[in-house]
Amino acid sequence: MKQHRSKVYLLLALVAAGILSKFETSISPYYFQIIIYIGINVILASSLNLINGFAGQFSLGHAGFMALGAYTSAVITSSLHLTPGSAASYPMFAAALIAGGLVASIFGLLVGIPSLRLKGDYLAITTLGLGEIIRVIIQSLDFLGAARGFTGIAKLADFFWVYAVVAVVIFTIANLVRSTYGKGFLAVRDDEIAAEAVGVDATRYKIVAFITGAFFAGIAGGLYAHFVTYINPSQFGFLRSFEIIVMVVVGGMGNIAGVILAAAVLTILPEALRAVAQYRMVLYAFLLIVIMISRPQGLFGAKLDWGRLWRWIGRRPSPPAEGKA
Repeated sequence: MKQHRSKVYLLLALVAAGILSKFETSISPYYFQIIIYIGINVILASSLNLINGFAGQFSLGHAGFMALGAYTSAVITSSLHLTPGSAASYPMFAAALIAGGLVASIFGLLVGIPSLRLKGDYLAITTLGLGEIIRVIIQSLDFLGAARGFTGIAKLADFFWVYAVVAVVIFTIANLVRSTYGKGFLAVRDDEIAAEAVGVDATRYKIVAFITGAFFAGIAGGLYAHFVTYINPSQFGFLRSFEIIVMVVVGGMGNIAGVILAAAVLTILPEALRAVAQYRMVLYAFLLIVIMISRPQGLFGAKLDWGRLWRWIGRRPSPPAEGKA
C-alpha cells in the first residue's frame, strides 16, 4: 500500500513540476536561479544522506562525483551540438545525464571496493583524497578546458528537469530505504559487527549505498552544468563537499524530509544575508555553530514528525487559567 501511494506521489510531483515550469518567465531571474540551486542541492544532499545517514559511512568527496557527472554530460551534449528549445535535444540530454551518473557510479565502485573496508576517519580521509584527485585530473586535461574551465554548454536544464529529477531521487531513496537493502543499510550503520555476525555482508551494502549516492550526485552535476553553462574545477573542490555535508548534518542524519528542508534553508540563507554582505559568511558560520550546539542531532533529529511540526507552526498562546490575571 505504501509503495502504491509513493508512486502516486511521484506522479503528482512530476505533473506539478510540469505545470510550474510554465511560470518560469514570470519569476525574477535571480529568484529563479535560487529555486534551481535549491533543487540541485536537494539532490546532492539526499544522495549523500544515503551514504552518510543511512549506511553510516562518512564521505568527504561528494563534489568529485558531481564533477564527473557535470563534465561527462557537458562533453556529450557539446559533441552532439544540442540546442535549447529543440524537442529532439531533450532525449539526448536525458541520456547525457544518465551517462554522467553512470561514470560517477563507476568511479564510486572502483574507489568503494578498497576504501569502504575502512571505517571512520580513515574512510573520510580516503574519500577526501578521491574528490581532490578527480578535481586535479580534470584541471590537467586540456580537452576539458583544464583550469580555464569548460564553456559553450547548452542551457538545457530548467525547472521541470531539475524538479522532475528531485522527485525521482526522493522516490528512489525513500523506497530503497524501506526495502530489504534499506534494512541492511540501517543494520550496518547501527552496529556493523553485529550485522556481519547475523550474515549481513557489510561491505556489499556500503558499496551499494556508495554507488547509488555517486550516481545521483553525477546527475546533479549534469543539471548544474547545463544550467550555469560554464564549469570550472574550482567549483567542485572540498568546500563544495563540505557544504553538502553540512546540509545532511543540519537536516538530521538519516532523515529524508529533514535533509530536504535543510538543503532549501541553507541555500536561501546566504542569499538572505546579502543585506549585510560584509559579514554574510561570518553570520552564516555563526548560525551553523549555534544550530550544532543547540541541536547536535540536526534540526529535525533522526525522524521528522510532520504533525508535531505543523502544530508548532500553527500554535496559539494558551488562554490564561481562571482566576489568574
